[in-house]
Amino acid sequence: MKKILVVDDDRDILEVIQIILEDQGYDVHITPDGNIVERKIKEFSPDLILLDIWLAGIDGQDIAARLKKQNETKEIPIVMISAVNKSDQIAQNAGVEDFLSKPFDMDDLISIVAKYIH
Repeated sequence: MKKILVVDDDRDILEVIQIILEDQGYDVHITPDGNIVERKIKEFSPDLILLDIWLAGIDGQDIAARLKKQNETKEIPIVMISAVNKSDQIAQNAGVEDFLSKPFDMDDLISIVAKYIH
């Protein structure tokens, strides 16, 4: 079973994403706390990370850039999610694989996940 880590400080979004992706057969772990992403990665070994750009207390762009510089995590695909204008540029600057704009369509979420998890 492919594993996905979802990081977003909006608990409603976390729950919706978890329900949608678990329905598709993925093992989904969620966290609203960007400060524990690296610990979660060690515990869970995700095949994909969905990461909000604007997290309470920490910037998702900083998390992504740090993960992409580390040998243990640089190969994990990261899709950034955000409702902020120009977020696709922010995601590109962070070196992540893709971007999903909020609010997103359920089918768009499913297809972007499938694109990076084979």
